[in-house]
Amino acid sequence: MIVTIDGPAGAGKSTVARLLAHRLGFRFLDTGAMYRAVALAAHERGLDWNDDAGLVALAQGLCIELPGDRVLVDGRDVTDTIRTVAVTNVTKHAANNPGVRRHLVELQRQHGVGENLVTDGRDQGTVVFPEAACKIYLVAGAEERARRRQADLAARGEPVPFERLLAEQERRDASDANRDEGPLAKAADAVEVCTDGLSIEQVVERLETLVRSRMPGGGR
Repeated sequence: MIVTIDGPAGAGKSTVARLLAHRLGFRFLDTGAMYRAVALAAHERGLDWNDDAGLVALAQGLCIELPGDRVLVDGRDVTDTIRTVAVTNVTKHAANNPGVRRHLVELQRQHGVGENLVTDGRDQGTVVFPEAACKIYLVAGAEERARRRQADLAARGEPVPFERLLAEQERRDASDANRDEGPLAKAADAVEVCTDGLSIEQVVERLETLVRSRMPGGGR
């Protein structure tokens, strides 16, 4: 069974997707980490962001592994590094590159073969797994999402002004929604869930109930 969770940055997708997968006994696939991994590798190599073909070649040559809650690139643990503001601000170059997206989409589909999977991203229910049994579109207000991002960064020792994060988030939302390939979009058969005012536990419980209702026998 494939469960997709799509939505804008800061809606809480990765956090609740990971917890939901644990509750269900499913595997969790963090697709955003894959794009961040490509962006980090390009940034560290000093690759010209306008070199589209070079970025595709780099992505195709990387070994991206997602064991448990970790992210490895060519055997190196980059779990924390890919979450910094510096990497977040350049991830759009990987995410908006059609060749990189096509390559990573194929890798994502391979992860879903023969698996019970909870996967989150921007295009999981529309492009990667259009036949998924349960599609969820997670949303939250813009200021709420920026506050969550600010708290997350502060916890990592990287304080950033709220106004800056809100502006960066708006630019990222526009970039995600307007790219030609794999844009952020709600699948026609997705269930929209707003996380404003809800605790993580409440969101996970709501999603678990939804997913189990789609299982054979109602998840019993």
